[in-house]
Amino acid sequence: MFKFLRRLVGAVIVLAVIVAAGGFAWVRVVAHDRIYDATEAPYRDVALVLGAGLSADGTPSPYLSGRLDEAVALYNAGSVSVILVSGDNRTTSYSEPDAMVGYLVEQGVPREDVVADYAGLDTYDSCYRARDIFGVTSVTVIGQSYHIARAVTTCRMLGLDAIGVGNEQPHATSTWRWGVVRELGSNTKLIVDLVQRREATIMGAQETSVTDALARHGR
Repeated sequence: MFKFLRRLVGAVIVLAVIVAAGGFAWVRVVAHDRIYDATEAPYRDVALVLGAGLSADGTPSPYLSGRLDEAVALYNAGSVSVILVSGDNRTTSYSEPDAMVGYLVEQGVPREDVVADYAGLDTYDSCYRARDIFGVTSVTVIGQSYHIARAVTTCRMLGLDAIGVGNEQPHATSTWRWGVVRELGSNTKLIVDLVQRREATIMGAQETSVTDALARHGR
C-alpha cells in the first residue's frame, strides 16, 4: 500500500509539473510578438492598468506606481487615448482605483481621460469587464513583466485586440520571485476559467465612460 501511494503521489506531481509547464508555454505562444517597451508600443485605444496593491499610506505600491508610470509614458507618446485603471475596492478605506486615478492626475494626465473600474479583482475580471462593461476592443494591458504574457493572453482569448507593456522595476525582490513562481498556477487557472467560460466575479450595467472619452478624441 505504501509503495502504491508513493507512486500515486509521484504521478500526481509529474502531472502537475506537465500541466504547469504546458500552461506556461501556451501563454507565451499566444502573447508572442505582442509585448513591447512603452517607447515602441503601437497605438491602441485604451491602456488597461492592472491593480497591484497599495502602500500603508494608501498610495500606489512600488509595483503599481511602476505600472502607472508606463501608462503615463504611453499616454504622453500618443500611444493610447484613454487609461482604464482596474483594481480592488474592497472597503471604503481601501481603493486601488482611486489611488491610481490620483497618481495619474498628479502626473498630468487629464482626469477626463482616466476611467476607474472598481471591480477588477484579478486579471481575468479586469479583461472581462473591460470588454463587457466598458466596451473596450483595443487595449494595451500593463503589468509587471513576469506576468504580462498571461495578461495579454487573457485579454486576447476574451476577444480583445491586445498588446502588453511589462514594467521591470523593482526586480531583485522576494515578492518578484514569488510572483514568477505563482504564475505557474495562475496560467493553469486561466485555462480553467476560459474552458468554463467564467464571467467576471462582479458584473453590472454597461458604462459609457471609456467610449465617451474616446469620442472626445475622435475615436
